[in-house]
Amino acid sequence: MLCFCMRGAAAAGLAPALSAAPRGAAGSSLHPLGFPHCRSGPVRRHFPLRCATRLPHSWSPQQVFSPELLCSSSASQDPSGNPSWEGSSCLGEAPQEHQEFTNRHLSLPVPCRVPPRAMCSGKLQTGLLVAGYFVYLLVGAAVFQALERTAEKQQKMAAAQMKEAFLQNFPHLTVAEMEQFMKNLTEAIQNGVYPVGNESQTENSNWDFSNSFFFAGTVVSTIGYGTLRPKTAGGQIFCVFFALFGIPLNIVFLHRVGKMLSLLCKKLGKFLYEKGMRKKKIKFLTLLFFLATGILVFLCLPSLFFQITEGWSYSEGIYFAFITLSTIGFGDYVVGKQPGRIYFSYYRTLVAIWILFGLAWIALLFNLLTTVLEDTEKIIVKDLHQIVKVSKDNEASQPRRCWPAHFLPEEEVIPPCAGGDAQKMESLAAGSEQTK
Repeated sequence: MLCFCMRGAAAAGLAPALSAAPRGAAGSSLHPLGFPHCRSGPVRRHFPLRCATRLPHSWSPQQVFSPELLCSSSASQDPSGNPSWEGSSCLGEAPQEHQEFTNRHLSLPVPCRVPPRAMCSGKLQTGLLVAGYFVYLLVGAAVFQALERTAEKQQKMAAAQMKEAFLQNFPHLTVAEMEQFMKNLTEAIQNGVYPVGNESQTENSNWDFSNSFFFAGTVVSTIGYGTLRPKTAGGQIFCVFFALFGIPLNIVFLHRVGKMLSLLCKKLGKFLYEKGMRKKKIKFLTLLFFLATGILVFLCLPSLFFQITEGWSYSEGIYFAFITLSTIGFGDYVVGKQPGRIYFSYYRTLVAIWILFGLAWIALLFNLLTTVLEDTEKIIVKDLHQIVKVSKDNEASQPRRCWPAHFLPEEEVIPPCAGGDAQKMESLAAGSEQTK
């Protein structure tokens, strides 16, 4: 409803117009003053006019509350012929004199609602970004698999032949041949080939689709464990361009996911505020919710999962989770690389998805810690400046005492004194010299 100061409304001559304002047809959704109702219910705002204000004589109430004045040129009419503000924006391209009157006499804007198209476009952008991001990773995984799998098979066959030759000629090997065998074995392990048992002859590959997707995720997230890397020239060149465009895309994706996580915290804060809770307590509870939920979802539960799947201790799982999500990536612990353990299909793909969303959470956590440290630094600097200022003020407020000259050493200078006190001290010093 609209609330007017009665004296101002009467002075403006609006009472007859208000009583005669159109109410629309039986099915219309107009306010008695012509304001539209939102789809979710009537607009429940107050738009008071200041008391004792007069409208220009050339303006009628219909001009004051017309869609052309209070909303942009997108104002239209509903099917019953009444003015409608749906989908319009307040105070748009109205005449300058109308805008000046509205800014002077209306304390709040006319009810407008966010266009549904804007909300849909935001959701559409988020959906397209997520879909495009994962399509980029899937395409990269397919290309890496196609480029590297054949070369890996050749390396496995060479490692198997090397192992067989070593077992056949073991009693007759010289020191130089043993050194060469150790060198070849070390190189094979660095390339991800573990000639233990008959593993090098199995169909398990480091460049199947699951492992390739995991590698693509570590590239765009800049973790870089180093245990799996392309060996062919084509794979290495493709990796350069894949990272060149994938890293900025990953930054945009993490930013959008971070905004979604922040939106959840804001909704929680709004819910608590509606319950009558104080702002400081709301801030503390939302921060606690953010930390507790993130630690549980991205550190505690995954560490338990790694303990069961990889055979690590729980502390090793916590260590791996944090080193991975912080993009340090030492490479001493890597999932899916334990010899002799059987992993379910797409295990590393699931881990890669955990990494991608965990990066967004830990990035927000680091930003939060950075803000806390910066605020703490500002508080400390402010306190130091305040302490210095208070000490200087105390020194300036203390009275300075003046002593006769014969009580002071000759090398010291008599401190200046104000007004007649300085002249009196000079006369006392001259009198003492004459007595001597």
